[in-house]
Amino acid sequence: MPGPAVGGATDVAGRPGDALVDTHGRVHRDLRISLTDRCSLRCTYCMPEQGNEWLAKTSILTLDEIVGIARIAAADGITTFRLTGGEPLLRTDIVDVVRRLAALTGPDGRPVDIAMTTNGIRLRELLPALVDAGLRRLNISIDTIRRDRFRELTRRDRLDDVLDGIAAAAASGLRPLKLNAVAMRDVNDDELIDLVDFAIAHGAQMRFIEQMPLDAGHTWDRSRMVTQDEILQTLSSRWSLEPVPGRGGAPAARWLLDGGPHTVGVIASVTAPFCGDCDRLRLTADGQLRNCLFSSTEYDLLPILRAAQAAPAQDEAIDRMLRSCVHGKLPGHAINDPSFLQPARGMNAIGG
Repeated sequence: MPGPAVGGATDVAGRPGDALVDTHGRVHRDLRISLTDRCSLRCTYCMPEQGNEWLAKTSILTLDEIVGIARIAAADGITTFRLTGGEPLLRTDIVDVVRRLAALTGPDGRPVDIAMTTNGIRLRELLPALVDAGLRRLNISIDTIRRDRFRELTRRDRLDDVLDGIAAAAASGLRPLKLNAVAMRDVNDDELIDLVDFAIAHGAQMRFIEQMPLDAGHTWDRSRMVTQDEILQTLSSRWSLEPVPGRGGAPAARWLLDGGPHTVGVIASVTAPFCGDCDRLRLTADGQLRNCLFSSTEYDLLPILRAAQAAPAQDEAIDRMLRSCVHGKLPGHAINDPSFLQPARGMNAIGG
């Protein structure tokens, strides 16, 4: 598989400590940090069961390298760090990652917000330590609550572990708690109402995601995607839906169910893109900055991090690369343009 184009630092507006603003006026406040490309599941829409080409262990960012990048990003106005994968709980130093990131502060002296997206399998075991370390928000992936379907979809019989993790999260003080499901035609589209009921019972918000062209095998088929309109039509058979205003840069549009207080969200990256309000950057587990989930260009921080240079020079180089990445951000992902090309990396190697 050909690798992505690699960007480099260029002379762009802004100095260390200035906000990260792109050429379209979007201020960036959210950095998604992928900790590993490995996962304990093999979801059919994400990666094959066997034959995966994992990132070289020597290329994976160390804890100190992650914190070094995050420290500069926080100084430049990043307020939220979301830990992703692969499956972030497979990282053996995950509690230390959370603790050290949670100790960072922004230019105003306020602590940053640490969130995580996980499949939940190790959550019951690790959640107390994660909360103590400073984790504040959780998104848990759960595409089905039917045992046979879960086994077929993920190629692993781990539903009980996921349900235990969700129960632990529900009993914790982490709010808002969000459950994510990729809506798939003839796979789980008959389960949308059941999933919302399940989320409500656990004090969580259900969020449905339109399936995106981010699978490692490049087998995405638009006709198999369940659209936002279809999702809302199904939910309307059970609840009255009222749009929640003030979405801002959040990826999910939300609707009140029967006037509230419960809500449901839909992330419609394909049929209703929200690129105009996007405030996110991504850092892959091997040190590549990405300004869009669907970008074909990456900005390589690894040589900067592993060069023999004094700390001030390294900090400046990281800051310049962050600004170059932001400067190169396009108005939108063009997923609906005939010229659109799927990223070379799969979702597990990009980070959610």
